[in-house]
This record gives sequence, C-alpha cells and structure tokens, in this order.
Amino acid sequence: MNNSECRILIVEDDPPIRKLMATTLRANGYTYHTASTGNEAELELTSSPPDILLLDLGLPDTDGMQIINTIRSWSQMPIIVVSARSEDSDKIDALDAGADDYLTKPFSVNELLARIRVAQRRIASIPHNDEATSVFTNGSLKIDYSSNCAFIDDRELQLTPIEYKLLCLLAGNVGKVLTHTYITDRIWGNSLESDVATLRVFMVSLRKKIEKDPSKPEYIQTHVGIGYRMNRL
Repeated sequence: MNNSECRILIVEDDPPIRKLMATTLRANGYTYHTASTGNEAELELTSSPPDILLLDLGLPDTDGMQIINTIRSWSQMPIIVVSARSEDSDKIDALDAGADDYLTKPFSVNELLARIRVAQRRIASIPHNDEATSVFTNGSLKIDYSSNCAFIDDRELQLTPIEYKLLCLLAGNVGKVLTHTYITDRIWGNSLESDVATLRVFMVSLRKKIEKDPSKPEYIQTHVGIGYRMNRL
C-alpha cells in the first residue's frame, strides 16, 4: 500500500498536536482526515472507514478506550494510540482492548511515521479471502499450517507444541504488540502471574530456535513490562 493509498484518521482534541500530526502526514503523502471529539470520530469511522486510526485517549466527550472497544466489534483496522497517559497499566489496558500500538506524548514525528509504517506492513500481511493460504512466510521463517511445521531457511524447526502455538499466535498478528495477558489467555486459557513467568521461559527457548542471534532478536521484539511483537522482515 502506497502512502497516498493509505487513509488515516487522526482523533486528537489538542489543536497544536493535531496540526503537527496532520502536517507530518501531508508532508509524507498520506491521505488523512481529522476529528477532535469522539462524536466526530464516530461519524468519520462510519462514513469513510480509514485504513489506520491515530487515537488520543483523553477526548472531551468520551474515553478513547470506548472507541477502541466499539471499533473492535466490527473492524480489525490498525489502531495506534497516541496519548499523554504514560503508565504501563494504561498501555496494557489499551493493547488488551485491541489497540495495535501505543505512542506516548511527547513524541517525535519520525517515531510516529515508523509506527505508521509498521501498521502498513501489517495491513499488507493480511491476506484477502481469495488469497488465503496455509503457508505463512516472513523473511527466512516459514510456517506450514497444514502440516503444523515451521522452517528457517527451509530447515525444519524442532518446536514443542507450546512453542509452535506461540509462534503461530505471533505470526497471525505481525506488527501488533500482544500483551502478556492476551498471549497467556490464548495459550493457557488464563493469565496468572505464574503463566507470565512460564511465557518468558518459552520465549527464550523459541528465540534460540528462530533467531540468528537470540541476544539481538530480529523476529520477536520484547516490549518490557507489556508483551511481545513479531516484526515483519
């Protein structure tokens, strides 16, 4: 997807920040619309759904979390939260609700653009119904879902059932930050602290099998205190 084909909705009530974001998108060739309230955002979302949403949580008429929950009831569009709320709990709540990424104010325009590019790659990685395939590829990594096998450079990986489930979960959400709670709920059916500790052990083991240098991982990125993301290579 070219920048000019990517439609972005900016939902931000602070005029200077909204102008900065709009100017940045315009200078980089994106098509965008803006909204300063939840009501305006709802109108834009229903009349002309964007490809990517940039969402402030502290809106004057509604909380951005409500918007995330509403969108996730009908769309999987990438949602990048841009908020002054910097506590880990705020980030985790937003990501658990369905946001794809979280950028804390103040931010650099280069970081904003980088997060948007990640979202664009995620959109490109989602196959249309007529393109559905049983094989996932990302760099040298290949997952053959039909045979429950994974490969690096065409070399089959010897994965445990849990490692394979983790890899498939991350692969199915390329470019999206998955929280510890989200992952453990889907792998073990709950999110106990003991499961989070176990998750870290499995991630170490999985990285040893898929990364060229586990100390400098390329595929699986850690978001300290929050969770993990598979990068698109």
